[in-house]
Amino acid sequence: MKSKTKKLADQRLARIEGQVRAVRRLVEEDQYCVNVVRQVQAARSALSSLETLIIEDHVDTCVEKALAKGSVSERREKVTELVDILTGKKK
Repeated sequence: MKSKTKKLADQRLARIEGQVRAVRRLVEEDQYCVNVVRQVQAARSALSSLETLIIEDHVDTCVEKALAKGSVSERREKVTELVDILTGKKK
């Protein structure tokens, strides 16, 4: 993973931690359900954004390397991994 990506990922993870703590606090305080759901949605959106960042970095590093220098089987493996990730297929 590129150092820039690590830094961005760490920043997003810190924000996500705060959002999850907020959800917990809202639940503990028996806050209005819609407010809790909105916080859950915000955390889910932040996780999705983090996922996109990591996948883009993976394509720019690992996949690009395999496509440029890897064997046919290595290239096929990287493409299959991406398809599995993007379609939600479990390993």
